[in-house]
Amino acid sequence: MILPGSAVRVINPNDTYYQFQGQVQRVTDGKVAVLFEGGNWDKLVTFRFSELETVDATAGRGKK
Repeated sequence: MILPGSAVRVINPNDTYYQFQGQVQRVTDGKVAVLFEGGNWDKLVTFRFSELETVDATAGRGKK
């Protein structure tokens, strides 16, 4: 389920942001606004649910 605060990845290979990961900021009218942060830039982009998949934001982090 995609909710605000979820980590998501773009799965539409025809999209400029294909394979980018970001954080869901809002969900309205069947669309999802995703925030991408990359060093010195931030971008808020709107997608359809079908263009996104949730990702485990903690995956790949070892225990300390």
